[in-house]
Amino acid sequence: MTIVEDAKAGQITEAMKVVAEVEGLEPEFIRRGIAAGRIVIPTSPYRDVKLCGIGEGLTTKVNASIGASSDIVDLDMEVEKAKAAEAAGADTLMELGTGGDFLGIRKAVCEATSLSVGSVPLYQAFITAAKRDGSIIHMTEDDLWHATEEQAKLGTNFMAIHTGINNIVLDRLKAHGRYGGICSRGGAFMTTWMLHNEKENPLYSDFDYLCEILKEHEVVLSTGNGMRAGAIHDATDRAQIQELIINSECAQKAHDKYGLQVIVEGPGHVPLDEVEMNVKLMKSMSGHKPFYMLGPLVTDVSPGRDHIVTAIGAATSASHGCDFLCYVTPAEHLALPNKEDVIEGVKTSKIAAHVGDMVKLGKRDQDLAMGRARRDLDWEKMFNLALDPELARQIRTERASADEDACTMCGDFCAVKIVNQNYNLAK
Repeated sequence: MTIVEDAKAGQITEAMKVVAEVEGLEPEFIRRGIAAGRIVIPTSPYRDVKLCGIGEGLTTKVNASIGASSDIVDLDMEVEKAKAAEAAGADTLMELGTGGDFLGIRKAVCEATSLSVGSVPLYQAFITAAKRDGSIIHMTEDDLWHATEEQAKLGTNFMAIHTGINNIVLDRLKAHGRYGGICSRGGAFMTTWMLHNEKENPLYSDFDYLCEILKEHEVVLSTGNGMRAGAIHDATDRAQIQELIINSECAQKAHDKYGLQVIVEGPGHVPLDEVEMNVKLMKSMSGHKPFYMLGPLVTDVSPGRDHIVTAIGAATSASHGCDFLCYVTPAEHLALPNKEDVIEGVKTSKIAAHVGDMVKLGKRDQDLAMGRARRDLDWEKMFNLALDPELARQIRTERASADEDACTMCGDFCAVKIVNQNYNLAK
């Protein structure tokens, strides 16, 4: 039985108990959420993973994406990035390599981390076809199924699969046009293949077979977002919404008929005033499946600081009910991320997740404790409460004040110290 089938049968599994303890909730809450399709716990029969609950009522989780490219293939660097992402606080990892030995790199990454690892098997299928036959248009249906099963057996426990791109979506795309084109690599691969071969997307037409593979290997289906906007002026357009309709229908079928855990992926570039609408639309149409927000980037004009752009959108989306955030690094739109980019991306998105949870879940105890620690000039407590204790300690140490209580920002005229010496505002 799958974990969904166990949940529907009223069985509380060990995984549910572990997630409940981490989240500070009752196991029955987790069971009901999984049974209803509102919560997922990625697991794998092939490797032990750090259990992570994603969905409604749980803290917002952050995914870090790594992977070699056709220009840079460095196994040691990818392993180092995987370890750095976990150390920085990532909740899950996606290995999205498009260069080198697909299975060898992914196997090494899975062995290097205890996190749940996701992938996009479509990449392997299309690139294998291009190397074998000279073009992605020669990809076969069997290439897709083979890649999916191979990656599942490595212990890849959630997969972004582009089920929602079908001929109706392409009609919407062609009729409406786009300012920024298609930014999804999976979307570009599949639409090109469909148009050239005049065939339907196998991931849609043979969706039942796909579900059988995923069920056999206990893989969480994350419905890929091939029509996400790559420019804010394309946000919430007809192609994106049509794909969401199809993905929502596929998600329901996968959960109800096959007992699969399902995540629904959401759009990438979205102006700030459309973020709330997108979150609520995704949640409503998908039956409140866990929502995985790719970004969102709320402006297009800040390459080099897109991790900050994303943090703005991610905090907003999390506050309105998004469950799962895909980090963005400073290298987005510019280059393959290095280890430092990965660390910066994870830590920035963790701040966004925390800010969102302050609203979504009302989780403000840590902030309250920090406020009191600052009032009391308790620096050690401040460091311990910080989302990045090492950075906070480093900055204070490097720029230490002669006064152990104060900092070099205010020096002798520290507002908090002046007040504390004259009256008590403790609360």
